[in-house]
Amino acid sequence: MNWRPRLVALDIDGTLTHVGSNDISPAVQAAVARAADHGAHVVLCTGRSLIGTTPIAPQVPVSLALCSNGAVWWDPARDEITKRTTFEPGPTIKTLSALLPGAVFAVEQTGVGNLSLGQFLPNDLWGVTTSASFDEIAAVPTPRLVMRWHDRTPAELAFAVRELELPGVSWTVDHTEPWLTAVPPDVTKGSALEELRVSLGVSADDTLAIGDGSNDVEMLRWAAVGIAMGQAPATVQAAADSVTATVLEDGAAQALSQFF
Repeated sequence: MNWRPRLVALDIDGTLTHVGSNDISPAVQAAVARAADHGAHVVLCTGRSLIGTTPIAPQVPVSLALCSNGAVWWDPARDEITKRTTFEPGPTIKTLSALLPGAVFAVEQTGVGNLSLGQFLPNDLWGVTTSASFDEIAAVPTPRLVMRWHDRTPAELAFAVRELELPGVSWTVDHTEPWLTAVPPDVTKGSALEELRVSLGVSADDTLAIGDGSNDVEMLRWAAVGIAMGQAPATVQAAADSVTATVLEDGAAQALSQFF
């Protein structure tokens, strides 16, 4: 194929790595490096917080990381946060607590860790986790609020929030865990990438995105070519132009090899 994208957006968990892992396979590393060698702007676009993204960046040549679903922009070369958008988490926590008894919450402290209301599972959260009261959490504007609904399945959570309205935030649910992520209003991976594309002067026709989760839907629709991972849910695959192999089969490397 002669076409080569100039802006390549890559999800992390379930795309570059197995979910929760920091290890990128040699095949995927090599494929990302080829894209950068051809002059593409390679961008990590992840639901992870900044502190969860920092172990990934040294493994692949990326020009920017859009963390927390686009609410935090980080320049790895300068180790500098170039943009950070926040919201007040209190109203969202109140609404979700009433709907989902037993849910636990954490708000991102960018570059440090989280303040948590309730106990998360081991390895759920990146960085230092500090227990806090509702009033303490509600008083801290944050780029990212996460919620786990203990002893429930992802399907149960999806059903419980099927008619949920959360004014003042953008939110998604995970397909592998009973997990909800909320970020500032109108912030999605797609909106962040569009802002970045314009700032870089890249044509909308020269964009590629690869992802696997519900928070990747806007990104896949945004891209001129959106590719879903093989293990992605049907709703995510439907938002993409094509589907590659699974993360276990280095699907991201196979997808990038079509163009680089």
